Amino acid sequence: MSDRTSPPTRHISARPVVAVRGESLEVRPDRIIGEAPLEMRAFGPGQDPVAVAVTMRTPGHEDELAVGFLRTEGLIDGPEVVAVRSGDPATLSQPDDTVIVQLSRPFDDSAVAERHFVATASCGICGKASIDELAIRCDPLPDGPVVARSVILALPDLLRVAQRAFDETGGLHAAALFTPSGELIAIREDVGRHNALDKLVGSQLLAGALPLHERLVMVSGRVSFEIVQKAAVAGASILCAVSAPSDLAVETADRLGVTLVGFLRGDGFNVYSHDRRIDLRDLIGWD
Repeated sequence: MSDRTSPPTRHISARPVVAVRGESLEVRPDRIIGEAPLEMRAFGPGQDPVAVAVTMRTPGHEDELAVGFLRTEGLIDGPEVVAVRSGDPATLSQPDDTVIVQLSRPFDDSAVAERHFVATASCGICGKASIDELAIRCDPLPDGPVVARSVILALPDLLRVAQRAFDETGGLHAAALFTPSGELIAIREDVGRHNALDKLVGSQLLAGALPLHERLVMVSGRVSFEIVQKAAVAGASILCAVSAPSDLAVETADRLGVTLVGFLRGDGFNVYSHDRRIDLRDLIGWD
């Protein structure tokens, strides 16, 4: 597993820039977020590692990203992860651009061939299976917690304060995990929204903390089908976002039982599905 006490390799770099501000010009160093391809592989007993997907990501937390991706895409259950390692430094110039997940059971590579995974930092997985297929392999969500409106409204500021790399570069998405009372449990950042969420889910899988039934997930950008899928597979019943959801995201959240909150900013938000988990009694006159 990666060392959580040291900063991620190639996470942020410094480059000179020409900064124009009004009538002034200045050449100064600027901190820029890293982006590099990551090949994810998996294997079980008696197998050679199988290439599963390649994604553009922000370097760092590669083990979490790989196991989070495998879990949220339904390729593993989680407990069968034995070890995660980087590529061979003797043959690769950047060993951490390859991550290999070892399993205690054989890895079914037929699922990879059938689904033709292609991942990018911006859009997630292309050639996605239908909502019907997702509903089959996604465990039903329990009722989950009921969260106060004040907690929901506080999440964007709590997320923003915790975004250390964003403060340095301004170029990252974030996914964070909170308790129903608003306590931050974990946060992960990446150039890709889906990568940030996979890293977050992977961190909890490796910590033995899945499913996330009693937790809230907060993401910094918009909500796509992939984001709802990954949150639901991880067991999170409440998903909040600063920006808008797509229509497919709303349909998926409704089908899978996810409470989806969007446009969460300032003193307002929209609840698109399963609003029973947000305590709004003070607004509708109920005791």
